[in-house]
Amino acid sequence: GAETVAVSSRTGKGLDDLLAAIERVAARLPGRAAGAEGGEGPRLHIDRAFTIKGAGTVVTGTLWSGALARGDEVTVLPSGLAARVRGVQVHDAPVESAVAGQRVALNLAGVSVDELRRGDVVSGRGAALAPTYRLDAALELDGGERPVEHGARVQVHHGTREAPARLAELGGRFWQVRLEQPLVPAAGDRLVVRRIAPPDTLGGGVVLDAHARKHGPGRDLLARLSRLARGEPDPEPVEKPGPTPPPTTEPPPLSPAALALEVRLRDAWLTPPIEAELGAAAGELPALRRAGRAIRVGPTLHYHPDALAEAERRMRDLADENGEVTIARYRDALNTSRKFAQALLEHFDGEKVTRRVGDAHVLRR
Repeated sequence: GAETVAVSSRTGKGLDDLLAAIERVAARLPGRAAGAEGGEGPRLHIDRAFTIKGAGTVVTGTLWSGALARGDEVTVLPSGLAARVRGVQVHDAPVESAVAGQRVALNLAGVSVDELRRGDVVSGRGAALAPTYRLDAALELDGGERPVEHGARVQVHHGTREAPARLAELGGRFWQVRLEQPLVPAAGDRLVVRRIAPPDTLGGGVVLDAHARKHGPGRDLLARLSRLARGEPDPEPVEKPGPTPPPTTEPPPLSPAALALEVRLRDAWLTPPIEAELGAAAGELPALRRAGRAIRVGPTLHYHPDALAEAERRMRDLADENGEVTIARYRDALNTSRKFAQALLEHFDGEKVTRRVGDAHVLRR
């Protein structure tokens, strides 16, 4: 029953017909702004927060659902700060309102840039969104030679925020995600799950219950999660969620100093400062390691997990191309110094990703 259009990739004949067909199909689909009708309301995941002279605090991100307009009262989650939208821009052009799917810049009154960070969520005042430390999800995970097991500690990515978590197996593809730092999800949202060390993408899935009680596996539970995965109504009564309390046995949220150090490590990317260059900030490294936000690569050297993942990707590319990786080649591939290249290769040896053969390193198969 789908429309078929013939297109030539050589001459371009039929391309206009294809574009017209796509427009017709898109016109029949509901917009994401319809999320406001289901009670979710507007939701924007912040990717940047900064100050503009004469305007004040500005945040940018993609509007996931609903609509936002000048004058709207909003809440910033997970902090719960109240703010008001002073202005809206879409692609650098002022507009009265923006709808879901658009890249948006919001000028916010009532909050300072120091109170905001990447990963926060701008939500409509009174919307049915709340931070959570626990959620049930349907996940597809592939740990390769290291299968993902009950209790595995992982990094969970949602929106523009990431948080370390433990996975509790519920049966089949269903898992409970027990977070160490809050996320602000809604049922149906997508997640990406990554291994913390060595950094590696394990898979992802869909949020089924964004505010789950703590539980283990059970027949009735699996039946409920299966119904939710099929898109059927939740058989349990639903109340407007409040924030689930943080787990009492997990480490406390990161301090502003630790978060600032994480940003410094991320910005330094493949040439991070050694501990002696960090000064007093080096005291935050243990907290970052516990949270999976920093990985020790040498006695005095730490990398951000994303930077370490990039370093491993480039190392694997070199190994696939040459059969082995030398310090000199790796140094040139990273555009860094011998000190960093050697520390990284020794780290990969220790993590059993590679092994040393003479003056070179080869992948363990």
